[in-house]
Amino acid sequence: MNDKFENKGEELKGRAKEAIGDATDNEQWQAEGKSEQAKGSLKQAADKVKDAVKGVKDKN
Repeated sequence: MNDKFENKGEELKGRAKEAIGDATDNEQWQAEGKSEQAKGSLKQAADKVKDAVKGVKDKN
């Protein structure tokens, strides 16, 4: 469960970093923010797949 919070936190941190990059016209922060958002989203998707597989296993 803790990983899920960390992954969402990484995504939110990326959004904030991108927003600051947008506000300051800092292309590096914009790119880093987008990258962190993507990593967080990908990890969240993987967690959902794991949960779905676990749910299927639990039914059998």
